Amino acid sequence: MLNHIEVCIDNAESFNYAQQGGATRIELCSALSLGGLTPSAGLMMQAGRYCCLPVHALIRPRQGDFLFNEQDVEIMLADIFQAKLSGLQGVVIGALNADGLIDKDITRSLIKEAGKMDITFHRAIDQSVGLYANLDTIMGLGCSRLLTSGQASSALLGAQTIKDMIHYCQSHLTIMAGAGITGENAAELIKITGVKEVHLSGKTTRPSLMSLSHSDIKMGMLDDHLIPITNSESIRAVSELCY
Repeated sequence: MLNHIEVCIDNAESFNYAQQGGATRIELCSALSLGGLTPSAGLMMQAGRYCCLPVHALIRPRQGDFLFNEQDVEIMLADIFQAKLSGLQGVVIGALNADGLIDKDITRSLIKEAGKMDITFHRAIDQSVGLYANLDTIMGLGCSRLLTSGQASSALLGAQTIKDMIHYCQSHLTIMAGAGITGENAAELIKITGVKEVHLSGKTTRPSLMSLSHSDIKMGMLDDHLIPITNSESIRAVSELCY
């Protein structure tokens, strides 16, 4: 049995879709196509006002690795302040040093700024080295949970490591499995690991509602006329299997 289904979303349109599918918590971000970046101040404010579920903001100032400089840290501290100001319940953070270990100083400063907000350490753990030393650090810093794929390309492939992490951390840290979770594999993942929280996007797209546009002009690498949204049926497929 699961305690939480966390759905990562990067637009206000998906608030209701996630809830309708059975989500119990939202990870709010931008740019899911990049693995997720910090949501805008406006999106955080909208979530604080209108989302009926607990909302945790991802704090990741740029794409790429998790080795952050002073400017990155200043940005992350300001973004955590904005999340608090918006009335969000938690933040999702993570930082590594050049040797692939948890950066204790940066993480501690982010936690201090968050105050009483709930703290999730994100999948920076999956790019780290010295897994169990890093777990000790995360627990020692007082994080509530850890989001991980078990240092594999998907949670199912990393299931044995996730199981080992749950056994190692016991009640000191909640291990939340994420990466590639669907209604087709969630039950198997839970059976192998005993995980109590899962994280997924359940993404689909809808067509643009524009009637006229230069459809051959793109703002980036993706199709601007397909709008990413959360598929409530994909979320429901997990919630129906797992509760």
